[in-house]
Amino acid sequence: MSLVLDPAAQDLLFREARTANTFTDEPVTDEQVQAIYDLVKYGPTAFNQSPLRITLVRSPEARERLVQHMAEGNRPKTAAAPLVAILSADNEFHEELPQLFPHFPQAKDAFFSERPVREGAAALNAAMQAAYFIVGVRAAGLAAGPMTGLDFDGVRKEFLDDDHTPLMVVNIGRPGPDAWFPRSPRLTYEQVVTTV
Repeated sequence: MSLVLDPAAQDLLFREARTANTFTDEPVTDEQVQAIYDLVKYGPTAFNQSPLRITLVRSPEARERLVQHMAEGNRPKTAAAPLVAILSADNEFHEELPQLFPHFPQAKDAFFSERPVREGAAALNAAMQAAYFIVGVRAAGLAAGPMTGLDFDGVRKEFLDDDHTPLMVVNIGRPGPDAWFPRSPRLTYEQVVTTV
């Protein structure tokens, strides 16, 4: 059985897509980021909770502050990428549930009244949305460089608040020279899939 998605689109989104380590200086516009978000916002989350929050780091001052919180190996590419996004989970996402889940507005209090429950749900569902975001960046013809090598507490204190948990930092732009490391192996279908 073949996939419905065109093979060129499959390559763009998955097979040929890579984590970029260098970028050109071509800017990434707000219009491009909005188009990416307007596509990926339709990815599913539990109760449509949509806890992902995106902080775009554009100013040189903010970039310098962020670079200080990145792991040593991630600093040069974060400093040079045309756009950097901090992806975080909003632990107070439940406040939006009456709007986002209108057929059961009581979900806000029935399921998410306790902070530890919200934090767990936000982490899982925002991580799913982060994956959608990366695929959306690729759909825009750009490269994404997602990274978790950072001081999470430092990034939270510098850019967020106690209601937001950073998940990753993503460099975004057109790939530059020698942008790719060699492709790492992947597990096979047989290694991953079990039928019961």
